[in-house]
Amino acid sequence: MRTVGFFKRLLIMIYDGLLLFSLVFLSSALIAAIFKFVLAPEALMHVTTSETLPTLNHTGRLIGTLLVAANAITVSVIYFGWFWTHGGQTPGMKAWNLYLIKPDGKFVDWPLAIRRCVFAALSWVALGLGFTWILLNRRQRAWHDILSNTQIVHHKPSQQ
Repeated sequence: MRTVGFFKRLLIMIYDGLLLFSLVFLSSALIAAIFKFVLAPEALMHVTTSETLPTLNHTGRLIGTLLVAANAITVSVIYFGWFWTHGGQTPGMKAWNLYLIKPDGKFVDWPLAIRRCVFAALSWVALGLGFTWILLNRRQRAWHDILSNTQIVHHKPSQQ
């Protein structure tokens, strides 16, 4: 089974990262607008003059920031989870005809996709060390590959 090296996976991360950034940006802008102009109660707003639009106070900005952060996490998990569970490929992986599989050659299910997302976040939190581990691992696996027992490969699985 041919594995995928560091630089190709870096290109996949850039490709998917740009798409994901767009989705997170658009959905966060929508959530921010809804929160600020529709859902934010008066207690979270303050008006400096009668001629200006009301703005969020400190508590309102904190709640808004938490909503946008929760949105980014949710959109990311849905993005990766959907593509991994429906064909084993994100758009970035599809560009190079790569697949995410389990040891039995099948695509991942939702619980495994969510675990893989959590482990990938840990790889990022460790200043990217989990991703650069691909350079040291003989099977070219990152921490999240090892912890979730998955592999990115060059061939399409025979079974789904």
